Amino acid sequence: MPQNSATMRIVSQETAGGPEVLRVVEASRPEPGPCEILVRVHAAGVNPADWKTRTRGAFAGGVTPPFTVGWDVSGVVESVGYGVTIFRPGDAVYGMPRFPHPASAYAEYVTAPARHFAPKPEGLSHVEAGALPLAALTAWQALIDTADVRPGQRVLVHAAAGGVGHLAVQIAKAHGAHVIGTASAAKHELLRSLGADEVVDYRTTDFAEAVRDVDVVLDPIGGANWAGSLRTLRPGGILVSIVPPTEDFPAAEAEAAGLRAVFMLVEPDQKGLREIAHLVETGRLRVIADHVFPLAEAAEAHRLGEQGRTTGKIVLSVR
Repeated sequence: MPQNSATMRIVSQETAGGPEVLRVVEASRPEPGPCEILVRVHAAGVNPADWKTRTRGAFAGGVTPPFTVGWDVSGVVESVGYGVTIFRPGDAVYGMPRFPHPASAYAEYVTAPARHFAPKPEGLSHVEAGALPLAALTAWQALIDTADVRPGQRVLVHAAAGGVGHLAVQIAKAHGAHVIGTASAAKHELLRSLGADEVVDYRTTDFAEAVRDVDVVLDPIGGANWAGSLRTLRPGGILVSIVPPTEDFPAAEAEAAGLRAVFMLVEPDQKGLREIAHLVETGRLRVIADHVFPLAEAAEAHRLGEQGRTTGKIVLSVR
């Protein structure tokens, strides 16, 4: 595809639908506005929010076709807008810009507010850093900002080998918690290597019977998991769901039992990104980029992600 300095490759879709609607097209390269930076994207993480937006044609922020999905970005600052002082061209950065509003991260260039980014963790490749922002910020904001996890508390992480889960295990452990993870038996060894103190095979064991006296539950599954999770909590405990609540979300039941059940939607957070980078740089957090696809194979990345069997994250290598 011929290009010049004014254009870029971007994954676009003309309508909501299956992975086949994703197409690589040529588009005008954006320019940063006041307080924004232009980032030359090296890698873009793939998240469930991406294929949910692709399928429905909208997420919490709303989009109108044609549109581009994606929020996770790792790359290099190409230029800065009026008034930006915290970054310069050439800085390596990572972030989750604009979420839940469109960020169009499946592209060679992205513009966003400068403070939606932070310096890329030292020692990480762009592919690894591109896998971090949305999943790690979700885990951080759920466990640290919302649940206030403290040393000695018992934390149950569902889908503990998944994108959010494998990072949540490590973040809880880094804050001194006793961590219990649910996952299939094949992933138990990995979870122990990440710091899990106990692992439960959800396929053969009812976690609600096997786990007790938990202070915090992080749930990226929802549905029947909510009621079972409440049964594991001790008085005063909290269930943090990252799945949007439906009519069976047990907030009232939790309150009646002296518990809390809350839904949390992640948001851009430079301070959180810096804290996450510090954990990476001090050897207390590692990200698993399980599958890497070129930008042109975004549809294949979505097909794999929708199977729900991935360990860690899927990433698009843009450059």
